[in-house]
Amino acid sequence: MSELLLHDIVYICALALGVSLVCHRLAVPPVVGFLITGVICGPHGLQMIYEAAGVEQIAEVGVVCLLFTIGVEFSLKTLVKARFITLFGGGMQVAFTLVGGASLASVLGLTLNHAVFFGFLLALSSTAIVLKILQDTVQIETPHGRLTVAMLIFQDIIVVPMMLLAPFLAGKGENILPEIGLLLVKSLAIVAIVILGTRLVVPLLLHHVAKMKNRELFLIAVVMLGLGVAWFTHAMGLSLALGAFIAGLIVSESEFGETALGNILPFRDLFTSIFFVSVGMLLDLQYVMNRFLFLLFVTAAIMILKFVMASSAALLLKLPLRTAVLAGLAVSQIGEFSFVLSKPGLTLGILTQESYQLFLGVSVITMMITPYVIGSSERIADAMLKLPLPWQWKTGLERSHAVHDKEQMRGHLIIVGYGINGKHLARAASTAGIPRLIIELNPETVQREKAKGESIFQGDAAQDPVLRHAGIQNAAVLVIVISDPEATKRIIATARALNKSIHIICRTRFLSQVESLQSLGADEVIPEDYEASIEILTRVLTRYFVPRRELDDIVDQIRADHYGMLRSLLRHPTEISDVSLQSPNIDVHSLRIAAGSTIAGKTILELNLRREYGVSILGIKRGTSFMANPAAAEKIEVDDILVVLGEPASISLVEKLANPS
Repeated sequence: MSELLLHDIVYICALALGVSLVCHRLAVPPVVGFLITGVICGPHGLQMIYEAAGVEQIAEVGVVCLLFTIGVEFSLKTLVKARFITLFGGGMQVAFTLVGGASLASVLGLTLNHAVFFGFLLALSSTAIVLKILQDTVQIETPHGRLTVAMLIFQDIIVVPMMLLAPFLAGKGENILPEIGLLLVKSLAIVAIVILGTRLVVPLLLHHVAKMKNRELFLIAVVMLGLGVAWFTHAMGLSLALGAFIAGLIVSESEFGETALGNILPFRDLFTSIFFVSVGMLLDLQYVMNRFLFLLFVTAAIMILKFVMASSAALLLKLPLRTAVLAGLAVSQIGEFSFVLSKPGLTLGILTQESYQLFLGVSVITMMITPYVIGSSERIADAMLKLPLPWQWKTGLERSHAVHDKEQMRGHLIIVGYGINGKHLARAASTAGIPRLIIELNPETVQREKAKGESIFQGDAAQDPVLRHAGIQNAAVLVIVISDPEATKRIIATARALNKSIHIICRTRFLSQVESLQSLGADEVIPEDYEASIEILTRVLTRYFVPRRELDDIVDQIRADHYGMLRSLLRHPTEISDVSLQSPNIDVHSLRIAAGSTIAGKTILELNLRREYGVSILGIKRGTSFMANPAAAEKIEVDDILVVLGEPASISLVEKLANPS
């Protein structure tokens, strides 16, 4: 049996490699290639793997490994931090989709229990696919990215009670009380396992293993925990996959969670590929071909249902239509946890073999087209914004959200986004006495900051009414500090159309986006990666005692080469050679001796800078050597760098002697 399993895995890997290469050439997402691989090599395709037991084994291994890695990446701390949007946004999305799916199933003639189970299957989306796409397209930190992740987190949690309820939904009327009791016992056991595991067992075990400083032992311990908890939950009558997810969750919440994640991540893509290949193998291709049009119709109906329900949940959170549409489209597919849930459904008789194949067919199609749906979501959102829908939906703004009498505000600052940059800017504006208004999408942030007296309101700044509400016509400066590049473009274009003279400053992650943002009307664009590189360059050169003036010249040249007309915004950093000591009147500074300087050719004793100017020479850098506390007889040469200490005004006088030009 082991030889057959090895044979199957070799076939899968070889075929997956070939199909993935073709898909890469055709710019087809990898998940599509994995699903196609499964269909081709499975018992309903070329029958490279034709034994049902082998297919089931590979599918079980794939889903266990995948859900363990998802559990390790999951964080209850993240849930607590974003509890409002996770519990309410994710809760409403699951509830709405469950009710909608159950209603649809009831119309199709299913019993109540079976309809509810059908709603369970539809309520869950693919964490693996969606997170990978959001990470690859740098959308995780965007408003719709955060909302999507919150919904996925809630789904990953709610699948546990769903799986526990599956036997209850398949039970008979006379067994309700015993089943409810067993459900409670199992629920309490899972909670106890998580609490004991995260607080006692896992930290203690991993601590002793980590002390050995052996990476292989640590990886073995992590894998042992995953498989051990999976086996334990299976022994309790639950699925291996649920146990693997719980094991990953326990590991993630320990103090060694990040270390474990670093060890597991290299295997994540392998586990993901095995899982999706196994899904493709389970699909009956003949069934799909015979009912292809029907499957397309059901797929479209389900994706539209999920999209509408998720978007409705976002709109109820007072989020703008664009964010709701993007998040709704992102979670409109059926996910890997649905496959996990469908297995006990088939075993318990809730699903028939016919309905199971229908579910598989629809699921595979939704997964295959998800990358294209998310890729087209921006255009779909733009199209929906043109529909005659209520303006509150489009903007996320309520008429009661009055912040100031904005008609009387002139020359004020508008800040879009209240992350770290937005907070710092608002604080600086407050200190300087600059009137400001802040626009933020997150309703929880708005509520919290408004309670503190901050001038903030919720809305989508890309919408005309929101910017008018902020008094864009009379504002002097608009600063955009959000992580969504497409939203930034829309905000710039809208703001420039409403106020031709306003000064627009925005940030971007990449230098390649500077020109496009400038062409839309931004006056200044700050690329994060470029500014970070200049900051690193500045600190490195400072360590080598490059004088401030030369350092400024280097930075100015770099900016001239790459920034064009942009104004230099380099903030002088705290440096080893230019650092204010505890007294604000004492500085340490680096000075290069230029040709023609009156200092060149004289000894330290002859200069007597301490008596004449109150400045002491701490050291001299000459070429690659450095002399600390040089002797009085040491002669100063051209191109020497003097490290001096004194009052700023006195150092300025000496700097003029060192470099008369």
